[in-house]
Order: sequence, then structure tokens, then C-alpha cells
Amino acid sequence: MRFDLTDLRLFQNVVQAGTITGGAERTHMTLASASERVRGMEAELGVALLVRDPRGVEPTEAGRTLLHHARAVLLQMERMHGELGEYGAGLKGHVRLLCNTSALTEHLHEALSSFLALHPRISVDLEERASHDIVEALRSELGDIGIVSDAVDLAGLESFVFREDHLVLVVRRGDALAKRRRAALRDMVDREFVGLTGSSPLQELVSHHAKRLGRRLAYRVRVRHLEAVCRMVEQGIGVGIVPQTVAARCARSMKIARIALTDDWAVRNLMVCVRRREDLPSNAQLMLRHLLEAP
Repeated sequence: MRFDLTDLRLFQNVVQAGTITGGAERTHMTLASASERVRGMEAELGVALLVRDPRGVEPTEAGRTLLHHARAVLLQMERMHGELGEYGAGLKGHVRLLCNTSALTEHLHEALSSFLALHPRISVDLEERASHDIVEALRSELGDIGIVSDAVDLAGLESFVFREDHLVLVVRRGDALAKRRRAALRDMVDREFVGLTGSSPLQELVSHHAKRLGRRLAYRVRVRHLEAVCRMVEQGIGVGIVPQTVAARCARSMKIARIALTDDWAVRNLMVCVRRREDLPSNAQLMLRHLLEAP
């Protein structure tokens, strides 16, 4: 098949507009040209991409598949243009770094800031994702370096220990659980929880393991930051699960108690991983070396 970027952009615009006329206008194309291109795409594939009726158009199953890939290709092209444009502005290099919640919030700031200070003409595209998404992205060559939990399958990747990152339960001082030194998730699945908003990778991890126990956690509230989780726990709103570095820092100023989690998935290391170290671009190799040597 021989779709070009104009075809993909047109199809995306048609689906977003709900009509071929609207898609043609968004693509700055005549209606006749847009209609011809869509028919040509359908002829090339041998299947209908759109269901047409007097009210507009809807993508077929094949059309939804094409739309998914069109969005991915167009996004990659936008990133490519952005990165190449930075070279024209004097940039020497670019590194795509993917990391999970704990790495981003607790362990990466000093190492990343010192790397950028040492290499002022290298920029970093930093993205937070769940660990399992990161390893798949690296295997698909959609990132240079990843920082993930060692609980995920790292087959096919080279990995190096970056930091310890054990998860702990935090409860209000005076809570019945506060007297315990160790606990498992199954001991608290009936409690009300304070969690993180949106699709936080850390929250997805905890919820996933609760489902494996056949339970769904009850969240009183979801907040945006790990410190806010601890603050809500201090007020007796619920219990929470956070990295031990967060809990230790917050316990110095908040009335919370920390309880070690005994679940295997909670006792973990953060790993720096790449597809093949020797295949990395030189700028990514510099960053990898810096991350592994940073105190």
C-alpha cells in the first residue's frame, strides 16, 4: 500500500470532522480531491474505510485501525520535525527518556539536572509511563532509555540497577495498623484508600495487584502528588501506598506511620534499561553512563 502523509492527515481530519467536506477543509483541499483520495485508499486496501450516510461519515473497523496508525505516524513526524528543528537552533543531540512514577518524582531530578548542566546542547524528551509500557516502547525502538521496576519482564533488554524503590503502606499515627512493622496488600484491601489521579503508573500497579486478589480498592479521594497522598492519610482520610523515600521524607513533618509491604511486587529495584548499549546514539550513551554513575 502506498499511503502518503497527506492521505493519513486527510483521513484523520475526515474522521474528526465527521464529514469528507469538513476533512477536506481542515486539510486545505478541495472536496473532489479529498473524495478521490479516500476512494483511492479504499481501493488500495480493498475494504471500506468509512460508512457514509446523509448525516456524515463514521469509520469502519478497518477505518478505526487506519486512524490508530495514522495518529501514531503523524505524531512521530511531529516529534521528528521538532527534534530536527532543535538541531538547526544549535542543539547537538536529543535523548528520549521514559520513566515510571517513582523514578520521575523521587530519584531522577538530581541526576537529570546535573546531566543537562554538563551537556547544555543536549535536550531530553522525558515521558512518564507505566513500567510495562516502557519496556514495550524500548523493544519497539520508541525510546532510547527507560527506568522501570524490576518487577516487569526485561527479556531482550540490557538492564542495570539504578536505585532501590521499595513501596510501603502509610497510615495515620494511631491507626490500628500503625503498630505493625510489616503487612501485605491482602491485609488492607477492605480499607479505604487515598490514591493518585488519572492513569498514574504507580496507581495502576497497586490496582492491578488488588484485582489479582479478586478485589477492587475503594478510593476515598485521588490526588495529584505523592506528598498529597501522605497529607490526606495524616488527616485520616484513608491509607496509601507510596515509595519509601516519599514516606520517609513526609514522616518527618507529618503524623504518619510507615509499614513495610511484604508483597514481592512492592520490594523492588529501579532498573535503567536499553535495547543494546552499543547501539545507542552517542548522546544516549552519555546519559546512560551519567545515570549509572550518579550518586
